[in-house]
Amino acid sequence: MSYTVQSSERVRKSGADSETKAMLYLMNFRDDSNEINYFVVDFFNDVTGMDRMARKLWDVQSKASKTGSAKTIGRELVTLYKNYICQFDFEAYILFLGGVPDTFRINSNLNVFGIDNVTSKAQKSIQTGVMEECKTKEYMKKENVTEDKISAFLEKVWFVIDDKNPQDYIREIIKQHPTIIPSDSELLAIFNEIRNKQAEKKNTLVEGVVIDQIDEVLEYGRHLTTNEIRLLVLQRIINTDPLSKGIPEPFMEIYSKYPPERRGVMVEECKSSLCRALFNKSAAQGFWTLFDRVYSLIMQYPNKTVGYIYHEISSDIIEDCPDFDALSLKYFIAKIKEGVLQ
Repeated sequence: MSYTVQSSERVRKSGADSETKAMLYLMNFRDDSNEINYFVVDFFNDVTGMDRMARKLWDVQSKASKTGSAKTIGRELVTLYKNYICQFDFEAYILFLGGVPDTFRINSNLNVFGIDNVTSKAQKSIQTGVMEECKTKEYMKKENVTEDKISAFLEKVWFVIDDKNPQDYIREIIKQHPTIIPSDSELLAIFNEIRNKQAEKKNTLVEGVVIDQIDEVLEYGRHLTTNEIRLLVLQRIINTDPLSKGIPEPFMEIYSKYPPERRGVMVEECKSSLCRALFNKSAAQGFWTLFDRVYSLIMQYPNKTVGYIYHEISSDIIEDCPDFDALSLKYFIAKIKEGVLQ
């Protein structure tokens, strides 16, 4: 059995903001966020998380505005239900909402919850909404639209109420390091840039595309990765691309002493180490701790050399970033120094 892409869409800015929030929710706010590597845009659904080897999927349908009724919420679940009955298994089915009616939740303090926190009256309206919306979709076979199947589906749905500003979703990436968190206006600018990159993924036409295996979706280029998002955040904090070509000026003292015939290889090895350190999920916390320390030292001692900054970093912090060696860490320090002091 194959999977056919249907009802891909373009959305207004408010909807685009909600889809970006939903993507960053997958990246940062779930217990299993570390498993998610790809964020597929408007293919299976508004956003679908995917693990590194394209074996697992986390499906999200987003709705920006506060919905007026439980039945309307049920109607919004139809694309999640379509994926529930397809051949692919999804780790989670998530409806990301701008808000819900006051009578919707049993415990109104919970913003992430399952059907067990939905009032019995609202549950009936949700089921009716799903049923009615399914009947309007040509791709939904009659035998798949039954009360039993919809009830089983609703047991697997997560309702997520968006209670955060755009800046909060970016701040979460580096929340444990307040000294490197930029201003709210800069955080918002980063969010907007991620939103725009996400929107660009919709420029290719995929309506009607048929795939037989999950990994085939990557061939259409409709995805972002956690690495891309982390790199973008880092770029904006230090005002430069740490992986860009060229030799950072603060590194020239080291570069000029190195044997001329081996300088190019040395710089490429430094860049490779930096790339591994930035994208090593298992050492992500160590990377941001190291970055925080380097950043703070540079701001405190702007006129000191790369070597001085290097020797002011404790061994414990360096040990938590195993991808760096002495030269590549000095290269990273030089990159940060060049960016923040230019």
